[in-house]
Amino acid sequence: MKTLVRLASVMALSAALSTNVALAQTQGVTDTEVVIGSSNDLSGIFAAFGAPAVQAAQLYFDEVNANGGVHGRQIKFVVEDHGYQLPKATSAINKLVNRDKIFAMFLQLGTPMNVASFPLLESKQIANVFPLTLSSELLAEPIDYRYAPGAPYYDQMRTGIGYLAEEQDAKNICSMFIATDFGTEVQKAAMDEAADSGLSYAAETTHKPDDADFAGSLSRLKEAECDIIAVALGVRQIITAYVTAGRMGWDDVSFITSAAGFHSVVAKVPEGVTNGLYAAAPWSDVLPRMGNPVVGAWVQKYLEASGEQLPSSGALLGRSGAEVLVRALEAAGPDLTPESFKAGMESLDYFDEILDGQMNYSAEDHSGADQVVVSVIEDGNWKELFRQ
Repeated sequence: MKTLVRLASVMALSAALSTNVALAQTQGVTDTEVVIGSSNDLSGIFAAFGAPAVQAAQLYFDEVNANGGVHGRQIKFVVEDHGYQLPKATSAINKLVNRDKIFAMFLQLGTPMNVASFPLLESKQIANVFPLTLSSELLAEPIDYRYAPGAPYYDQMRTGIGYLAEEQDAKNICSMFIATDFGTEVQKAAMDEAADSGLSYAAETTHKPDDADFAGSLSRLKEAECDIIAVALGVRQIITAYVTAGRMGWDDVSFITSAAGFHSVVAKVPEGVTNGLYAAAPWSDVLPRMGNPVVGAWVQKYLEASGEQLPSSGALLGRSGAEVLVRALEAAGPDLTPESFKAGMESLDYFDEILDGQMNYSAEDHSGADQVVVSVIEDGNWKELFRQ
């Protein structure tokens, strides 16, 4: 009998030691804390997305931590600003991984930045959760540690351009884009949609992230008789280019942006100068949905905590992404490892009221909301036109 008791004690001790060793070997995880990192844009051309996203996510984490955390662990959120500059992003990623010892990367902003991070993150089995990019490269094999928010830019733009071309009987498709992975994905979508629809891909202009004068480029596109222009620029650049076209008197052309330009601030430019701009994204704007009690309650809470005047698309993404991360941590169970977190992520399937879409991840599909919503700015607000 004593031998059996000793054997049971040894087995229990061995199991406990194995669990502790597993936790000790899991970067960024202790019994009381899990470290989450973000290499983000808080000061560059996409800060209108990055800054409110980080703030909304932190507010959500604060609530979770105040209620005891996840399986007794507090969420520590470490954020580095790269200003949408790849060298700064590379430095930030290395710091987060090697000095801060993050368990997961979260809300990492920028297609070039995410692509550059793949080798390091994946070599250490660090999940890349809900990045603020919708690049198709996130879904290229192997996808084991990448979890995209939704449909990629390529799908967004093809859906949006196809819808507009049919509605407006367009003939010539063009593009304006930053010469990065993000921009070339939008360009390719425009080219492919034109080819597959029997339309002409008439012209394109390339730009730098700090370009501020688009008069010359727009003149060339106007000469090419563009009917639809797919736009992949920074938020301020989108506004500038669209307003410039209006001042030129060019009013028989449609501009469409991807989720990267689908932002409340774009719709709220004074005097309605962005009215008529189109966007295709995996979510609908939050302001028209304020009558939904869940949405309304979150908006009120966010505005009170942040001091902002209205909830931006960045805040929406930060809040929705934080819920994805927390749900995955909960589903992973108390023994948190890269493997258990992967299983937790791949089990998620729920309707996100804030995003207004079904968030579904599986072993075969690491893209959350696969819908595409086409919207247009009317009277200073985004209005949903079509959903696929």
